[in-house]
Amino acid sequence: MTQQIATLAGGCFWCVEAVFDDVVGVSAVESGYTGGHVESPSYKQVCGGDTGHAEAVKISFESEEISYDELLDIFFHIHDPSQLNRQGNDIGSQYRSAIFPHSPEQAASARAAIERAQADHENPVVTTIEAEAPWYPAEDYHQEYFERQGSENAYCVAVVAPKLQKFRKSYAARLKKQAI
Repeated sequence: MTQQIATLAGGCFWCVEAVFDDVVGVSAVESGYTGGHVESPSYKQVCGGDTGHAEAVKISFESEEISYDELLDIFFHIHDPSQLNRQGNDIGSQYRSAIFPHSPEQAASARAAIERAQADHENPVVTTIEAEAPWYPAEDYHQEYFERQGSENAYCVAVVAPKLQKFRKSYAARLKKQAI
């Protein structure tokens, strides 16, 4: 099998990570920061909005089980790509909608996915395609956050859980068995 990497930013990384953890063919999801100008930023620095980083996820996937195009379609389904530098109440460039391709083929797929997403949105899709940039894993307490804290954290109950439900309802055939 061919292992590939996708790096996506769609608002709060807790939301995006929780969804992709459930996807068949995804072997790992790591929350982190990319696209900025500060080396090894902390969560506090990124939340301050001055580092240029986006909260993002790095997804390891088996391309024979799920394609990069399918991952992008899920990505556009679970967040609002027409909101500039925000997702709901999370405001700032750190919550931007962005794709960080790892190859020219991924960049071409990203452009095509944006066109597909635009057909589904009345407002313009503002998702950016950004150059591959250094990846900085988020602090340990952010990894698998929804799985560990989902039922105890008000933000997770109000924001992450509905996105996860929306994904599970629309993509039931793409769920890992334990998530059904």
